[in-house]
Amino acid sequence: MRRYVGLLRALLGLRRASPGAEPVPAETARNVAIIMDGNGRWASRRGLPLLAGHRAGTRALKRTVEAAPDLGVRSLAVYAFSTENWGRPQSEVEGLMTLFAETIEREFPDLHRQGVHVRFVGRRDRCPESLLTLMEDMEARTAQNTRLDLWVAFDYGSRDEIVGAVRELVEAGTSAAAIDEDAVRSHLYAPEMPDPDLVIRTSGEVRVSNFLLWQSAYAEFEFVPTLWPDFGAEDLAAALRAYAQRRRRFGVR
Repeated sequence: MRRYVGLLRALLGLRRASPGAEPVPAETARNVAIIMDGNGRWASRRGLPLLAGHRAGTRALKRTVEAAPDLGVRSLAVYAFSTENWGRPQSEVEGLMTLFAETIEREFPDLHRQGVHVRFVGRRDRCPESLLTLMEDMEARTAQNTRLDLWVAFDYGSRDEIVGAVRELVEAGTSAAAIDEDAVRSHLYAPEMPDPDLVIRTSGEVRVSNFLLWQSAYAEFEFVPTLWPDFGAEDLAAALRAYAQRRRRFGVR
C-alpha cells in the first residue's frame, strides 16, 4: 500500500509536507525570503508588552524553519533587525538584543540538530560583543549542515549593503569598465546567498522595507494578512502554492 501511495504522489507531482501542512506542487520556490512583520500589533491586540510579541515571533520563526525543508525550501532568508531599527526606543532595542541572544542560545541548537546551516547577514560593527560571539559560534557549529540554509538578516539594510559594495569596489581601484553585476554581487554581505524565488511579507503591509533589493529584483512577492507570531507551516505552504501558480517571465514573454 505504501508503494502505491508513493507512486500516486509522484504522478500528481506532490511533495511530502510537514505535519499540519497541505502538500504543495513539486515545482515550488526553493529559495524563500520572509519579512517577519506584526509582532507589535500581535502584542497590542492582546494587551501584552511589546517584547512578548517579539518573543512570540521567535517561536513562529522556529516552526517556520522546521517546516521549510519538508515543503521543498532549501534556502530561507528572514528579516530580523534592520539598520533603521536602531532608531526604536532604547528599551525596545535592548530587549531585542537580549532576546536575540536567548534565541541563539536556546532555540538554534535544536535547529542545528535538524541540519540547519545558520548564517547572519548584515553589519557586524554595532551589535554587542557578546551577541557577536554567539552569532559567530553558531555559524561555525552549523557550517557542515546541508538540510536548509537559514540566512538571518541582522542589522541589515539593502541600500547600506549596495553602497558598501560600491565603496569596496572603488577602494580596490576597480575600473568603471570592470564593474558589472558579478562584481557588485561579489561585494555584497553574502555573495553565495541565492536570489529568492519568493518573498513573503506578513501582517498585511505591502512594502519591501529595504530588504534584499538587489537579490529580489525578479522575485515573486506574496503579502499575507497573518501577523508574524501566528505564521506557521500552513501559511508557508499556502504561499508556496500561490507561487507555484505563477509564471515567471524575467522580463521576457
